[in-house]
Parts: sequence; structure tokens; C-alpha cells
Amino acid sequence: MGSLFSPKMPPLPPVQPLPEPPSAEVSAEEKERLASERAALERKRRGRKSTILTSPLGDQTEAETEKKTLLGA
Repeated sequence: MGSLFSPKMPPLPPVQPLPEPPSAEVSAEEKERLASERAALERKRRGRKSTILTSPLGDQTEAETEKKTLLGA
């Protein structure tokens, strides 16, 4: 009974073929530019890493909690 009152489905449009993928060939200049960018990123990464002075656990040394007084105690 449902098909009696429901509208008919229009025909589906034809399927279009997929576009061609871009070529994977990279020119020599492009390869050179990519290599220089990767090298620059590696230099920056090494530069930041050398500034980290503690381990991931933080500073493990004992904190100085007592201070000397002027009276020599």
C-alpha cells in the first residue's frame, strides 16, 4: 500500500569516470627545493632539542630548604 501513494523515484544520473590522478613525477628543481626544506626543518629541530636541559621527569636534584643565618648556626 505504500507504493500506491509514494512518488516514483527518478532515474539515477549516469556515473562519471574519475579524473586522472596527478603525475607523480617531480622535477629536479622541485626535488632540490624539498630536500633543502627538509634539511632546514632538521636543523631547527636539533636546535630546539639542544636547549632542553631537563629530562621529561623534570629537575631531579634536591631543593635547598635550609638557609644559613647570620649568627653562624
